[in-house]
Amino acid sequence: MFDILVYLFENYLHAAACPESEQLARKLSAAGFEEDEITEALDWLSGLRAVAVSPLARVPQPDSIRLYAAEEQAKLDASCRGFLAFLENAGALDPQTRELIIERTMALGGFNLNLHRFKVIVLMVLWQQEQPLDSLILDELLTDEAEELAPVLQ
Repeated sequence: MFDILVYLFENYLHAAACPESEQLARKLSAAGFEEDEITEALDWLSGLRAVAVSPLARVPQPDSIRLYAAEEQAKLDASCRGFLAFLENAGALDPQTRELIIERTMALGGFNLNLHRFKVIVLMVLWQQEQPLDSLILDELLTDEAEELAPVLQ
């Protein structure tokens, strides 16, 4: 699923340029992705679109402190939570976007989450919202893949 999300980011400059689900599923299938991965990715994206347009029950205040529930801590390890705090402190996302990222992470079900996969989630949430990204933040979101391969190549 994460490969599909990265593929969408790389091939569609804006989320609005992405075709409707049926046509997108055909394109992804033609690109060589498997049917179950396509279904998972499209369901996750559909959930992202639905949650992004519905208002949060409580909009976090900018100066509030985020405390993570036990389930959230189990899903988001310290590196993911730290990265989220880094992005918020850098001004790359606001508390409402942070909550959207956490919601979409919790919606993943049985995936093992590492920092690289978490960065893909962050990237897709920001892409869907069509928020401008500072080039340094974008670089930070996209660099993990090469770093993960480095120990293998040595």
